[in-house]
Amino acid sequence: MNENDERYGLLTETSDVRETLSPELQRHLPPATALNWLRAGWRDLMAQPGPSLAYGLAVFLVSVLVVSGLFSYGWGQILFPALAGFLVVGPVLAVGLYQKSRAIRTETPVSLNDMLAVRARSGTGQIFFVGVLLCLVMLLWVRAAVLIYALFFGYRPFPGFDHMTAVLLTTGTGWGMLLTGTIVGGLFASFSFATGAFSIPMLLNERTDAVTAMSRSMALVWNNVPVMLAWGAIVLGLSAIALLTGLLGLIVVFPLLGHATWHAYEAICRPDLSRSDAPLPAASGEHFTGPAELARD
Repeated sequence: MNENDERYGLLTETSDVRETLSPELQRHLPPATALNWLRAGWRDLMAQPGPSLAYGLAVFLVSVLVVSGLFSYGWGQILFPALAGFLVVGPVLAVGLYQKSRAIRTETPVSLNDMLAVRARSGTGQIFFVGVLLCLVMLLWVRAAVLIYALFFGYRPFPGFDHMTAVLLTTGTGWGMLLTGTIVGGLFASFSFATGAFSIPMLLNERTDAVTAMSRSMALVWNNVPVMLAWGAIVLGLSAIALLTGLLGLIVVFPLLGHATWHAYEAICRPDLSRSDAPLPAASGEHFTGPAELARD
């Protein structure tokens, strides 16, 4: 790499992966820090739990309505891609939970109405733009799933989950579809996770635009891969638990993850706040641990 390349941050044919990283964006947090974000999210949930649980109940009811609609219109074959797509748009739906965690940080009273009528510092339109983009990604994901099914099984009607499970696990065609679907779904999941991990909290708490927030979110995820992989695994695991409970677990899991995401945002995007803000007292008499303290636990 010559002097001009170094000056402008350009990559050459011999560039190393390390040259895509920025020391300014690296937080050097161990993977276990993700568990501390989850613990802090639980504390936010239990501080005046009513609004958070009501929020989770609303998400549960909407999810049940969507799943019922899929089966009513005979679209059961896209159930699992649609549920996976829910993880894509989840950060947008959780904006009210971020609002509550931010209010707890600043010791500001918050109600369910405040969580539903969020006033973002970047403007509601910027959050709406990110929401539309993530919805488009979700629709593309679902469409890709349909095309993959057609590629391996043709235009045959969906035979039902009982028969389809046997076909997927006992035939070469089924395993091929599973492998292809996993690779394609992983690409969609990686992109949506990187763009949505911090962009919505960023737009809520900072004055910026949607494109900058999404690109910065991707850069921060890329520069903090170990802890973000751990966080992604936690999100996936808890979402799977909610799915196994017939979506009923969303009532608790969704607000828990929403509050915890806010603490992930503070630790990764705003380490200056983590160092400067004093811990805030919880309603139960405990204190809320700042992200910097959580990282040291």
